[in-house]
Amino acid sequence: MANLVITAASVLAGADASGSTGHAGEAITAGQAVYLSSTTKKWMLGDSNSATAEARQAKGIALNNAALDQPINVHRAGDLTLGAVLTPGVAYYLSDTPGAICPVADVGSGEYVCLLGLAKSMTVLAVDIQFPNVAL
Repeated sequence: MANLVITAASVLAGADASGSTGHAGEAITAGQAVYLSSTTKKWMLGDSNSATAEARQAKGIALNNAALDQPINVHRAGDLTLGAVLTPGVAYYLSDTPGAICPVADVGSGEYVCLLGLAKSMTVLAVDIQFPNVAL
């Protein structure tokens, strides 16, 4: 398996969604996992093996594309149509590729575990981010 291939135009928050808004600290595409930088107060791409501890803990998934300093909406919890083919019942995690999402089978040695959610269907991810701050 590999990182999910996400169609950005198909990323859509469900009726039970909760989220945040802000500004992008770099180019971000809808469907990428992000964290909020405590230094810049901008949304940045999460990365499970980043040297920066803060980047290893995703806080949500981008709902729209944004260039540096553009407004961004972030899905933090609830159902999310991800614009990718999911396997129902499989857990999806922050990848070691910045912003990417991968199935549990692709979380490798040295990566910090950041659960993004469980697939409810082939298209919907039930987002419930959990970060135990543990590396494999």
